[in-house]
Amino acid sequence: MLLKRTLFTFSALLILNVIMSQNPFTNGKISGNFQIDAQYYQEDTLIGANEISEKVLINALSNINYSTEKFSAGIRYEMYQNPLLGIDKRYKGSGIAYRYATYNDGDWEITVGNFYDQFGNGLLFRSYEDKYLGFDNSVDGVRFRANPHRSLSLKGIWGSQRNYWDKGEGIVRGVDAEFNINEVNEKLGESKLRAIVGLSFLSKYQVDRDPTYKMPENVGGFAGRFDLSYGNYGLNGEYVRKINDPNATNNMIYRHGEALLLNARYSQKGLGILLSALRSDNMDFRSDRYVTGSDLMINYMPSLTRQHSYALSAFYPYATQYNGQTSYQAQINYKIKKSTLLGGRYGTDIALNFSRVHDLDRVQIDDETAVNQAGTDGYNSKFFSFGDKILFQDANLEITKRLTKKSRLTFDYVYLIYDKAVLEGSPGDDVVNAHITVADYSYRINSTNTIKFEAQHMFTKQDQGNWANAMIEYTISPSWFFSISDSYNYGNEISEKRIHYYLGSVAYVKNSLRVAMSYGKQRKGIMCVGGVCREVPASNGLMLSITGSF
Repeated sequence: MLLKRTLFTFSALLILNVIMSQNPFTNGKISGNFQIDAQYYQEDTLIGANEISEKVLINALSNINYSTEKFSAGIRYEMYQNPLLGIDKRYKGSGIAYRYATYNDGDWEITVGNFYDQFGNGLLFRSYEDKYLGFDNSVDGVRFRANPHRSLSLKGIWGSQRNYWDKGEGIVRGVDAEFNINEVNEKLGESKLRAIVGLSFLSKYQVDRDPTYKMPENVGGFAGRFDLSYGNYGLNGEYVRKINDPNATNNMIYRHGEALLLNARYSQKGLGILLSALRSDNMDFRSDRYVTGSDLMINYMPSLTRQHSYALSAFYPYATQYNGQTSYQAQINYKIKKSTLLGGRYGTDIALNFSRVHDLDRVQIDDETAVNQAGTDGYNSKFFSFGDKILFQDANLEITKRLTKKSRLTFDYVYLIYDKAVLEGSPGDDVVNAHITVADYSYRINSTNTIKFEAQHMFTKQDQGNWANAMIEYTISPSWFFSISDSYNYGNEISEKRIHYYLGSVAYVKNSLRVAMSYGKQRKGIMCVGGVCREVPASNGLMLSITGSF
């Protein structure tokens, strides 16, 4: 059925393109990309990797796009035979999961089919994909954009969200307007103060079939945003509010939702400062009130925490709490000048980051109503209050120094507080306090050969105890990459669980083609990107990844 709809859509749009252009295929260009991820699984009872009946699993996709001056169209074929462990089993199957066609006439544009987009910072609406998370909430419908004046951008969307191989029950519709004040006239364009403001409105519709509670079938939300800059200074923010939206993630309460995001920045040569704050309250917004996890999310809340790249530093990533958090982050980047006592011959880069997330301060509505009681307004919470409970804290320092023309050293220190019981839904687990250190040394042997060493250590008395990690990496530019690493849980109180998680990898790159293969063990844990997370099961085996573009 999906294939028939796709073929019909493309046939109709190609005919439309022929009508609207005398030479629709003149200078047409075909482009695309592909990705194949496969893994052979072995049983490993020590790490909890159970035997599976299907030894080899694969995820694969390919995008094919056709474009001319005004017209573009594309499809994406996906195959999960069967999905890799950790990717939702509802992806099982294959077919055309994404197809679109766009006509752009300069001042206006229309897209039919699937599309990704967002309003402002995404607090009210954001559709995007991340294949490594198994996340895809593309909208299947129509999108219209217009620029009636150089200072004004308008956008409208209408459609249903992707729900694995189907579409969600709810309908999403919204409009967004952005006004660039400096583009109004020439005088404002010369002003040193730059200002952009935006407004958004979005609603979702879902039929009420609930036998217990009266559900609002139309749930609306609005957002306002601004971005100001003057010289080296900048300030932007966005406020969003939605009406009562009882759903499975908030225990069917009727409280309104709201969120506020603020970012202040300063930059000059050698110095950059970023201060951010976010408060979200009952802002889990979905096109289906009964789903949980990451299914059918309409909006997005940034995590406001550092995205660590080292293995042990990323051991405890933060999962954004849409229904309640107050968070803030400070980031300072400073470069100590060359030829100074601390800067040395090449200068020294210092990055200091601090982030903390509190639970909301929730109080009872009255003496007879429990906090978050289903069928009520849930609770009261002062907007500028902080809950006593710390969900997450990350204080880290990174120092990078070039020692010689050929060598570079990076030192990283991280102190984490991680409420595992809340963030991983595992009641009874202790709050983790962890100290993590990283030393990263690289040496360029010649113009094509580089060797790199990493040593990492995590000290904690909670969870699985202390960990150590070591890695050696060798690169032959531009084609070859080799690495061997080992994470060792030497501090585990259970001696049988003191396991070496070794991993060997090799990759080959030629032009746009990249082929990578690795063999080893993967610990059970949580993987997050920007606060959106999925559980990664323990595994042992051979992994193959092939990517390319054309």
